[in-house]
Amino acid sequence: MPERADSTLNDTVELPGTPSQTVGPFLTIGLDWGRAGRMVVPDGTPGAFWIRGEILDGAGDPIPDALVETWQAAPDGRFDHPDDPRGRHPGWRGLGRSDTRLGEYAVHTVLPGPVPTREGRPQAPHIDVSVFARGMLHRVVTRIYFPDQAATNATDPILATVPQDRRSTLCATTSPDGYRFDIRLQGPGETVFFDV
Repeated sequence: MPERADSTLNDTVELPGTPSQTVGPFLTIGLDWGRAGRMVVPDGTPGAFWIRGEILDGAGDPIPDALVETWQAAPDGRFDHPDDPRGRHPGWRGLGRSDTRLGEYAVHTVLPGPVPTREGRPQAPHIDVSVFARGMLHRVVTRIYFPDQAATNATDPILATVPQDRRSTLCATTSPDGYRFDIRLQGPGETVFFDV
């Protein structure tokens, strides 16, 4: 084999990194729980309601293939977890999952109880929300607060860290069968997301 007179053979060549893969659009593969995923509590549970909403892009258009996961405490503010210092709530799942194939997500649940911070300060009733969608490298995390909990919302230590003019992006509005909570991923009125 003839020798090459290329002086770059012995030089270190720096190549650009491989680009990251975005999420989706295949979110439903292996994640399709159907109605069971949307039902944090069964039909007929006292005080149960629906939370519905759209996931909107920067232009304000609905995203038809996003996935929303919710996580919340039981009505007594506890979890079914051995590390809950207040004692576990046996059988409480607290997890909901819904996609946006029908134009919006929908989760059937109950009002969670107040949960203390690590320092023991009470938080207002809220639901933690993760959103997964194509074009995003990582999920985004936000919270749903409830408009009929104004007194506890006013003293919530997490909500207090959010600028006053942005707090409304974390509060649901009432609807005929429960609450509505649209999530804007970017642009004017962008929902507040937390770095977790």
